Order: sequence, then structure tokens, then C-alpha cells
Amino acid sequence: MPSSIPINTILIDSGPLIALFDQDDKYNKRITAFIRDKSWRLVTTSAVVAEVSHMLNFNVLAQINFFEWILRRGLLIEDIKQQDIGRVIELTRKYQDLPMDFADCTLVIAAEKTGIRSIISIDSDFDVYRLPGKVRIENAFREEA
Repeated sequence: MPSSIPINTILIDSGPLIALFDQDDKYNKRITAFIRDKSWRLVTTSAVVAEVSHMLNFNVLAQINFFEWILRRGLLIEDIKQQDIGRVIELTRKYQDLPMDFADCTLVIAAEKTGIRSIISIDSDFDVYRLPGKVRIENAFREEA
């Protein structure tokens, strides 16, 4: 992991973020407790932020709470740039049997760019995805389940 990334930094997928801000989500209590009990620096991508915002569109207050949380640095956003789209295409082709969505592609790219090797996700997709050298992104939430 690059020295500029604190050891407690972890990626987070859209599912857990939706669960944090949707009190009716079946994972709400587990994810809230899981994240509260840790001292992580949560990192995601703008694609995940867009996905979460869309899924919270049933409740404007939930969306605003989510955005305010980001503003307070509850969540750090790793940039995905135009030159990363080539890697998005590679990953989309590689995992076309799943298929891999854009938000997941950006999280894998963020892991490659930052050196972060752990994620919080409620999906099993990250059990399949691999970084170069067949390195696995460890799913901290599934490990605790």
C-alpha cells in the first residue's frame, strides 16, 4: 500500500452506503454497527456516489444526509479519469459473465491506483474480481458475516 494511504483506509461499495442511509434496508443495522465499531477511512468513487444517490431517490432527506456526510469527509472520493476508461473496458470484457457494472469497475481501478486491498460490500462480486497478479480485494464485511 502506498505510504500516503493510512493503514485503516478501506473501499466501500454502494450496497453498504445505501444501507447506512435507508433505515428500511435489511442490512441497515448490521452495516451501521459494523462501520461504527471500526475506525476506517472510507473511500469510494463518484460512480458509487451516483449509484447511491439514485437508489436513495425515494427520500430527498436520505440523499441530503448522504451528501452532507460526504461533505463532512465521512467518505473520501477517489477520482476516475478519462484515461481510466480503457481499464473499464478491459474489466468489463474480463467479467462479462457476471456482468461487472461501472461502479464496481471504478472500485477495482481505485484499488489498483491507491493500493487499498480491502472493501466493504454486501455483494459476492468482489469474491470474484482480481487485481493484477491475481491479488484479491478482501471483503471485510463478508469476512465478519
